Amino acid sequence: MPKTPLIIGVAGGSGSGKTTLALNLNEAISNSVILSHDYYYKDNSNISFEERVTINYDHPNAFDTDLMVEDLKKLRNHESIDRPEYSFITHTREKHTVKVDPCPVIIVEGLLIFDHPDLLDLMDIKIFVDSDDDIRFIRRMMRDVKKRGRTVDSVVEQYMHTVKPMFHQFIEPTKRYADIIVTRGG
Repeated sequence: MPKTPLIIGVAGGSGSGKTTLALNLNEAISNSVILSHDYYYKDNSNISFEERVTINYDHPNAFDTDLMVEDLKKLRNHESIDRPEYSFITHTREKHTVKVDPCPVIIVEGLLIFDHPDLLDLMDIKIFVDSDDDIRFIRRMMRDVKKRGRTVDSVVEQYMHTVKPMFHQFIEPTKRYADIIVTRGG
């Protein structure tokens, strides 16, 4: 029987550097895979685009974390999954999925991965990427404008109304679950 995969969780606020750290770990560890919480945003295709842009995407309710837990359990049991793909431009799930095969090391990355007890219990090593609020805001601004087609005004408004308050309410408190805290980002 093959060994149970090692599951490494990488959490932190938006723009903290968690994706960079996850990518660096994935590159350094042969035969590993990244499973991002971002893939598991709920599908909001049943509501208008105008309504979709007002959703608080930094709240735990924005994610289908139960599906992520199911998929992670399958990978841990050496089963392949068809993980969702999400569009940050349309705020909906894509029609296609991506097949992910089990690996000896699974890197789970995301904002709120330490907030869900069932997901947290699956992780063998938990890393929290900690960065200054200003640095996180600048990184998010650059990413959202360049890669997601957002306006500066929309990024600032979202950051002030949902991103920063949700970080302090839901994400930062989960730092206490970390085995390792990486300071100054990934």
